[in-house]
Amino acid sequence: MAYTQKTWKLNSGEPMHAESGYWRPKSDGTIEVVIAQSTGLVEVQKGTYSAEEKVINLQTELVGNATKVKEITRVFKLVDKELSYEVQMATNLNSLQPHLKASLKRV
Repeated sequence: MAYTQKTWKLNSGEPMHAESGYWRPKSDGTIEVVIAQSTGLVEVQKGTYSAEEKVINLQTELVGNATKVKEITRVFKLVDKELSYEVQMATNLNSLQPHLKASLKRV
């Protein structure tokens, strides 16, 4: 499944971040994700998904083209038609810590 995500500043509409890649869910509840970011960073992640619980958990297998980033985790949840996600990141200076949190509502 192809994936694309873009963010921008609300006030000016100026682009901030973009990433794209592929999600490969498997019938056993595991998932593989490959993401290329506009910064040049590349992620290979593996994890699990539950259609019943409406949650996806991803953990870094590989971070490429990154001098500082060592690990990234992502959690996606669907609750009451609202998609939320949290990204945690570890660098060569810090252990895994919150990096980004968002809640998306369909309009």
